[in-house]
Amino acid sequence: MVAVKKGKILMLVGDYVEDYEAMVPFQALQMAGYEVHAVCPEKKAGDTVATAVHDFEGEQTYSEKRGHNFRLNATFDEVSPEEYDALVIPGGRAPEYIRLNPRVLEMVRHFAEAGKPIAAICHGIQVLTAAGVLKGRRCTAYPALEPEVRAAGAEWVSTPVDGACVDRNLVTAPAWPAHPVWLSNLLRLLEERS
Repeated sequence: MVAVKKGKILMLVGDYVEDYEAMVPFQALQMAGYEVHAVCPEKKAGDTVATAVHDFEGEQTYSEKRGHNFRLNATFDEVSPEEYDALVIPGGRAPEYIRLNPRVLEMVRHFAEAGKPIAAICHGIQVLTAAGVLKGRRCTAYPALEPEVRAAGAEWVSTPVDGACVDRNLVTAPAWPAHPVWLSNLLRLLEERS
């Protein structure tokens, strides 16, 4: 049986995106019936990005190990944000440099201005701060990003590592342990818009 596609979701990734935060939503959202396009600046469909596995092993911050090669299924230069119903921004180290790409910021602003669902997890919030779309919003991220979130004019919401914050069309979470609540809230927002 072939599932009926419910809509299209754009996922912005880059080298050393957090492994679970890219792979799990990519697969789970497809399982829920959405067409998900994973793109990276300067790469095309069929290319891969390296991932990093971040874990919480008792130190003051997460540890990092090399993950998988995550295959992109769309070409960054060919996607049009107007064709998508939602935006997903995983964390890891990728957000710190993909946010330097002007077209990434234009895409983010499109979703924000259109009121389409935006789901950012962990360091994914860095792309939103760079795009200037957080002023007056409530959100969360990996705790080390609290100063950056506040500097962007947003209200920081302290959230457990397995929790999420929802503010209108924006769903944010601190890290991959939040996948169940983060993704279920994104799906709820998508269903409300359909």
